[in-house]
This record gives sequence, C-alpha cells and structure tokens, in this order.
Amino acid sequence: MLLQEFKRRVFYLFLEYIIEMRKPALVIFSVLLWTFFVLTSIVLLSIGCVIWLVSRWFDRRLVILHIFSCFWGSLYTWCNPLWRVHIEGRNKLPWKRPAILVSNHQSMVDILVLYRLFTPYKWVSKKENFAIPILGWQMRMNDYLEIDRNSRESFGKLMQKASHFLKLGSPILIFPEGTRHPGDKLGPFKEGAFKMALDNGVDIIPIIIEGSARALPKKGVILTGYSKIRVRVLDPIPYEEFSGKTIREIKELVRELMSEEYGRLQGTNG
Repeated sequence: MLLQEFKRRVFYLFLEYIIEMRKPALVIFSVLLWTFFVLTSIVLLSIGCVIWLVSRWFDRRLVILHIFSCFWGSLYTWCNPLWRVHIEGRNKLPWKRPAILVSNHQSMVDILVLYRLFTPYKWVSKKENFAIPILGWQMRMNDYLEIDRNSRESFGKLMQKASHFLKLGSPILIFPEGTRHPGDKLGPFKEGAFKMALDNGVDIIPIIIEGSARALPKKGVILTGYSKIRVRVLDPIPYEEFSGKTIREIKELVRELMSEEYGRLQGTNG
C-alpha cells in the first residue's frame, strides 16, 4: 500500500511538473510564431504590392491578389503544428457567382482559417482592422469592404460597394454575429448580411467554424496548446427559398440552421 501511494504521489507530481513546464513552452512558441508572422508579412506584403500593381489593370475583382492573400493567411496554419485545420464542403462555394457567405466568429484565428477556402470572396471587416499596419494595407489593396459600426452612413456605403462586387460575380463573406463569440452557442445575428442577400437576389451560404476559440483566447496572444479546428460549408440556401420572407425571418432561419450544425460539430470534435 505504501509503495502504491508513493507511486501515485510521484505520478501527480510529474503531471504538475509537465503542466508548469507547458506554460513557458507555450509562451516561447507563441513569441516565435508571432515573430515569424511579422517578418513573413513584411516580405509577403512586398510581393502583394507587385501583384496588385501588375494585375489591377485587367483583374477587376482582384482575384489574383486575393488568392495570393489566401496563401499568405493559410501559411500560418500550415506551419503551426499546434493547429490542425479540417475543411469540409469547399466545393459548395462559387468561384464566379454572387452569394453571401455567413460564418460564425470564435477567434481571430478564423481569419486565417477562412483564407484556406481559397475562394475569391470579399471580406466585410470593421473599420479598426483597416488601420492595422501591414494587414490593413493588404486589406485595402484587396478592396475589401469596410464598415464603421458607429455610422449609419458607413452602412449605406457598404451596401453599395457590396452590390457592386456581387454584380461582378464576387461572393461577400461576413460574420453576422458582428464580433467574436467563443461560447458553446452562436451569438445573436445582425441583419446586414441578410438584407444584402435579399436586396441583391443572391443565395446565402452558411459556414460553421468550431474549435478556433480553443486555439487562441479572445483576449490574448498566447496559444493554449493543440487545437483541432473544423470548418464546414453548408448547402447553399437559394434566394427563391427566402425571397418572400422578412429580413428578421431570414436571419432566424439561417441562425437556427447554423446552430444545429454547430451543435453537431461540437459533438464530433475531439
């Protein structure tokens, strides 16, 4: 009995040691990852500038630059052994057909993960992100859609610009929650994405992300450890199925569909 108790104590002391050692190891790894992020971003921004200067004269949708940006963003999930990303249903996304892509939002990692869709969409992002050095410049070169959440005038400009790109055949990707919701349930949806779909007569394609909240906390830059992140593209919802509904009804319809799928992914992700 004494020997068993001794072994048990040694085992738990060893576990405590591993846990304590894990924290500084994650700090060191996080510093190395973000250093790699900054240094490569400087180089890749320069390449992006060249692509923009050459292609903007004949590529009205800036597809070439966006696909390069997809490679740029994907690089950091490919190179990170702590993040395993699995994509399902990429073939459901259009290459040159207007649609509104709506995704839940758990973490800043979502931006990198959704770039792995390699589909020529246009992001909708808050005004503050366009002010970030390097990344904001890259967003402006791609002509992504900016929204000032405190300005109704900004919303009107956003809708006009979205209609312009939809007419050119570019899907628009938006987080209908408006901000990050890392919890077990989806946050409340705002109506902008669904008004955009209704006004322009285009399909809605829901996208579910599960696991990114575990990869990076909402407030902080230190990685939490190994994370399995899953992205599932759901079947498109044709415009004809919701054209007679109100914006609120469409919003609730899509949120319910996404919530059910989110629950299924939570049950299978481990």
